[in-house]
Amino acid sequence: MYSYKLKPLNFAYIPPPPIIYIIYHFESELTIMMNYIWAVMVLLSLIVGACTGRLDPTVQAGVGAASGAIGVVLGLAGIMCLWTGIMKIAERSGMVSALCRIAKPVARVLFPDIPPESPAMNAIMLNITANLLGMGNAATPMGLNAMAEMHKLNRGSPRASNAMCMFVVLNTASIQLIPSTIIAIRGGAQSVNPFEVILPIWITSICGVIVGIIFTFILQNMHRERKFAHARLRVRRRS
Repeated sequence: MYSYKLKPLNFAYIPPPPIIYIIYHFESELTIMMNYIWAVMVLLSLIVGACTGRLDPTVQAGVGAASGAIGVVLGLAGIMCLWTGIMKIAERSGMVSALCRIAKPVARVLFPDIPPESPAMNAIMLNITANLLGMGNAATPMGLNAMAEMHKLNRGSPRASNAMCMFVVLNTASIQLIPSTIIAIRGGAQSVNPFEVILPIWITSICGVIVGIIFTFILQNMHRERKFAHARLRVRRRS
């Protein structure tokens, strides 16, 4: 009987591609910007409260919101622990490997430039499957490893390849079978039915993935035709 096994990934140190440095730099700049925005908002609220004679209610509202946030976080932590444990069981029971096997034919269509049995394809499938099951913490190192492997296949080029662009699109508009984070937030906010958002989330995320894939293929074809046009023009000039 044929048994499907994923090739073990090599987690030895691989220099990250330039796009990883760009993402980290953007995230750090965004964090600094958000810190400034929140500081300005707090100062403005205190100044407006003092000018209107409502400083005490403003401070009380801030303290009350902070204490309420602690309750929401504790409730969120409990639900997140539950779903993380369920996903860990699914991972150890072989469900993740089964989903990788099912989704691999689709991945060959989305990533035609990547060899099917390469470490890059294995890392891509593990990342997509982890995102599909809502295991974001496990998906992040797999995604970084996939980008590093694709960078090696891209021969170290500073420009992102078509496979890299498609991978970023799939991670940005990823489909989650169980949106555990949103369910946990709704449960912590005492929602009557925290699970009622699953179907709308499936519909919107599927539509987002389809639109992202279509536009990515369109842009890839436009770029390919432009390269062919430049190549033909160079040949004509030489002749």
